Amino acid sequence: MKITWLGHSAFHIETAKAKILIDPFFTGNPAFDETKRKEATADLTHVLLTHGHGDHVGDTIAIARETGATVLANADLAAWLGSKGVKKLEMGNTGGTIHFHGFSTTFVNALHSSAQVTEDGVSHSLGNANGLVLHFEDEPTLYHMGDTDIFGDMALINELHQPEIGLVPIGDRFTMGGAVAALACQRYFKFGTVIPCHYGSFPIIDQTPDTFVAGMDGAKAKIEVPKVGEIVSR
Repeated sequence: MKITWLGHSAFHIETAKAKILIDPFFTGNPAFDETKRKEATADLTHVLLTHGHGDHVGDTIAIARETGATVLANADLAAWLGSKGVKKLEMGNTGGTIHFHGFSTTFVNALHSSAQVTEDGVSHSLGNANGLVLHFEDEPTLYHMGDTDIFGDMALINELHQPEIGLVPIGDRFTMGGAVAALACQRYFKFGTVIPCHYGSFPIIDQTPDTFVAGMDGAKAKIEVPKVGEIVSR
């Protein structure tokens, strides 16, 4: 498995059977290198969305049109994307699992909101915010937490899915901050690899992962802090 952080909460996951984008926020993401867009979408098979905010839905509509990739999202967000012309949609909701060739995706809880603001300034709810657990046939199980705070039922997510790789938001203000994210990882999970995200992209969130890394001191998990565009292999 090759995992590439594309800035903010956007990741590219490559396995022998799939090329997946999670929360492909490219346009307007100051951390993303637009010259890497074609590379990030080449031979893409799936786009997976944790929730409906613009910094996570990102370029999904354009990417789906350009690549023909299948888009997975919660039912309300998927219906909205369909109204915008996205053709290949798989919808689900919290607790549900969608099976694809070579992997499955389960919607799990996240403590956050999910909406889009229209041009007239009205906010439209787009279902629940979720984390996504990806089970692969021949690769480690991966958990993208989406945007969330810590919550006790993370222990159930670990019990049910036993994720080996955690993609963890740490930026504070809109998600848990670094110290709380570290507590979540250490108290509720037995990750082998942890990659922090949702930091460094905008001035109002934490700019570095330092607080998170310090909080993970002594953890058994390997803490990977890749540069944007750098590949982590598992």
